[in-house]
Amino acid sequence: MSVKEATRVTAPARTAPAAGRPQRKRGRDGQWWIPWLFLAPALVLFVYFKFIPMAQAIGMSVQEVRPYLGNRWVGGANYAEILGDGGFRSAAWNTVVLAVGQTAGSMILGFCLALLVEGQTRKLSFIRSAAFLPVVVPLAVTAELWRIMYHPTGDGLINQVIGLVGLGPSGFINDPHTSLASIAVTGIWRGAPYDMMIFLAGLAGIDRGLYEAATVDGASTWKRIVHVTLPGLRPVFAILFVLAAVRGFRVFTEVFLLTNGGPNGSTEVVMTLIYKLGLEQSRLGVGSAGAVLLFAATLVLTVCVQLLRRRRSA
Repeated sequence: MSVKEATRVTAPARTAPAAGRPQRKRGRDGQWWIPWLFLAPALVLFVYFKFIPMAQAIGMSVQEVRPYLGNRWVGGANYAEILGDGGFRSAAWNTVVLAVGQTAGSMILGFCLALLVEGQTRKLSFIRSAAFLPVVVPLAVTAELWRIMYHPTGDGLINQVIGLVGLGPSGFINDPHTSLASIAVTGIWRGAPYDMMIFLAGLAGIDRGLYEAATVDGASTWKRIVHVTLPGLRPVFAILFVLAAVRGFRVFTEVFLLTNGGPNGSTEVVMTLIYKLGLEQSRLGVGSAGAVLLFAATLVLTVCVQLLRRRRSA
């Protein structure tokens, strides 16, 4: 018996599919609704507490909101009023400066922390958990702690520390010249650990063979970071830039709790201005117009970053 004949004898015969029996398709095409069933509670909450208020804000932005009297259509008058307000332009500038400072600071500090704590040892795991604590601490608690540390007298904690190197006491959040920078430092301290964790995930995806090849070629640590680490983290930088920028544009709680826009409007941002216009001055139409403008600016920034990413990857 030849090899071919033996193979034919020992190989199992393929049975033809029975007539009339439907073949099962791969996947779960018939159960497409199961993932949506799990997502339904969250989607309902998002629609009710986020998307419906967003639609109502867009509607109020073109109306004069008069409680119990009925709203009156004013068209673009609210937008013209808030765009022509010097306070809004100042708040927008403060928002941009604060967003740029917090975005750059948190990304740089988060990247440095990620390089320092990268590894698999237990000690590094503990250090990573400790460094991530500012993110999980409630923002109100964080703001109150920094307000205490920013005490403007010589007895303040930070003033005592800088006094050790011969620097005089600073007013920090009580000084118009340093208040915005002080809030930026608070935001960087809170946002850097979040960026650190995303950088760590990105570092884990870089091929270690590239580092070994660079080491064999005699590249220094700095050159390995510049020519291997940074190119490998380019998608992570793009994602973090969008997240940090949106976080900076929507800054509210720390400003509201630390300075409430003072002193003399030096830390007034768009979110605190919208809050004052809508809830303190009952100018809900003008405040809604400011909220729509902030949303549009955030959307344009996100779309531009995504287009740049696609153009570079193409």
